[in-house]
Amino acid sequence: MDPADEARRAIAAAMARHAGEACLTCSFQAEDMVVLHMAREFESRLPVLFLETGYHFPETIAYRDEMAQRWGLNLINLEARLSRQEQEQQFGVLYQTDPNRCCRLRKVEPLMEGLEPYRLWITGLRREQSPTRRDLKVEEEQRLPSGKRIVKLNPLAAWTWKEVLAYAAVHEIPLLPLYEQGYTSIGCAPCTAKPADPTNPRSGRWGGTKLECGIHTFGREE
Repeated sequence: MDPADEARRAIAAAMARHAGEACLTCSFQAEDMVVLHMAREFESRLPVLFLETGYHFPETIAYRDEMAQRWGLNLINLEARLSRQEQEQQFGVLYQTDPNRCCRLRKVEPLMEGLEPYRLWITGLRREQSPTRRDLKVEEEQRLPSGKRIVKLNPLAAWTWKEVLAYAAVHEIPLLPLYEQGYTSIGCAPCTAKPADPTNPRSGRWGGTKLECGIHTFGREE
């Protein structure tokens, strides 16, 4: 079966089971744009959750706003309880001294709270992205801190980067301009560099000290 058809079927089936209770997290990287393009075929007003950490590249924010307007997205910006300025006043520059805590405060906690209203969480994760994702399943169970369990759908789990780019090209999806500068995995600006290891797209994240922020490792049922 064509990978795109297979992904669409997975999305359609999951969204039918959880009608009105689905959301999609979007970092506005290529994979997320592909899966968002597919999911919108089945629910045009699907809630699109974006983690507004306060540390994004200006290019990411500009691209987010452009695509949200162009596609008429039901965009929900999730923010930490503390603003960037409040966090730095209380704890200093955590992305330099304690990046795990910074990710927890600005990403993990806001997302886990933001997922509470939903039963289905759709992502653009792929096994090829990182060694930490090599066992990724198309459908998993996610446990939220409240104890609630929801379905986590990764319809592009088996896709290659070439397949992502091919789909984007066929469907004329413009990509985040930072890819043209050599970035392969794009998160918060202070913690994102061009890849140190060409075989590992996420090797430019967090200065090579870690590969995950925690939002895709917290509460996952194996």
